[in-house]
Amino acid sequence: MTALANRIEFVFLFDVTNGNPNGDPDMGNMPRIDPETHRGLVTDVALKRKLRNYVEMTKAGEPGYDIYVREKAVLNNQHKRAYEALELKPEARRLPKEENDAKAVTKWMCDTFFDIRTFGAVMSTETNAGQVRGPVQIAFARSVDAIQTLNIAITRMAVTTEREQEAQRGDNRTMGEKWIVPYGLYRTHGFVSPHLAGRTGFSEADLTLIWEGLVNMFDHDRSAARGEMTCRGVYAFRHDSPLGNAPAHKLLERVKVAKTIPADQPPRSFTDYAVTVDDADMPAGVTLETHGI
Repeated sequence: MTALANRIEFVFLFDVTNGNPNGDPDMGNMPRIDPETHRGLVTDVALKRKLRNYVEMTKAGEPGYDIYVREKAVLNNQHKRAYEALELKPEARRLPKEENDAKAVTKWMCDTFFDIRTFGAVMSTETNAGQVRGPVQIAFARSVDAIQTLNIAITRMAVTTEREQEAQRGDNRTMGEKWIVPYGLYRTHGFVSPHLAGRTGFSEADLTLIWEGLVNMFDHDRSAARGEMTCRGVYAFRHDSPLGNAPAHKLLERVKVAKTIPADQPPRSFTDYAVTVDDADMPAGVTLETHGI
C-alpha cells in the first residue's frame, strides 16, 4: 500500500456519563484530574489501547493487522517472529550484525503490526527489532470544563471466603466503592506525519481505520466502570502539502466548544454544549473532514 502523503491534524471529542474514563492506579483508581483546574484527564495510552482493541476485533486474522502491544503479550517473542520469518540465524537475535538485516527486521515488524506502523515502538530489547517513531500521535485528552469526581459506596450480597461468612454470621454483605464522573466532555488533539508514514508504511487505508476506530471504539469497550462513553465527533484538517499549508495550532483553534447553559450550572449532557467550526477563509491547501458527526 502507498504511504499517506498528507499532513493532518485533528480534534477528537468524546464524553462520559456516570463512569470513569481513565482511573489512576496510584490514586485508588480515581478519575484523573488536573489538580489546579480540576479538569479531567485521559491519557494517550488509554485512547490508543481502545484503538488497538478495535483493530484487533475488526481485523482479526488479516495480514498486516496484528497488534504488537496486546494483553499478556511477551514482546521479545513478537520480535523473534520477524527473525524466523526472515530466516535469520538465532545468534543475530540479540543485535542484527548486518545493517540490511536490521532494516529488514524493522520493516517486517511495521508491515505485520498495525500499531507499530501507526504509533511506533521501542523494540531495541534483548531480541533487537529496532526503534520506530510512529506517524500518528495523540495528546492527553482534557475535559472542556472542570469535572466532579464522586466516590460511590456499593454493596455485594456475597462474600469471597467462608471465613468472611462466619465473621458476618451469614449476612454475606461486602462493601466496596466506585469512582465516577457524573458528566464530562473531553477534547484531545491528534497529529499525522506523512514523513514518518513513509518510513513505516502507514497508508490511507490505515488512516481510514483510525477514523473508524475513534468513532466506534467506545461501543465495543463497554464496562460497568466506564459508564456511558461516546464519540462526539472527529474534525480533521488535511493539508495538500506533506510539509503543511498552515500552522497546526491555528487550525485546531477553529474548533470551538462552548457551554449553552448558565456558567454556574454544571453540564450533565452533550446538549449542554455547542460545537462550532470556523471553516470560513480556510488557508489555501487545507481541507476540513468530519467523522462521526
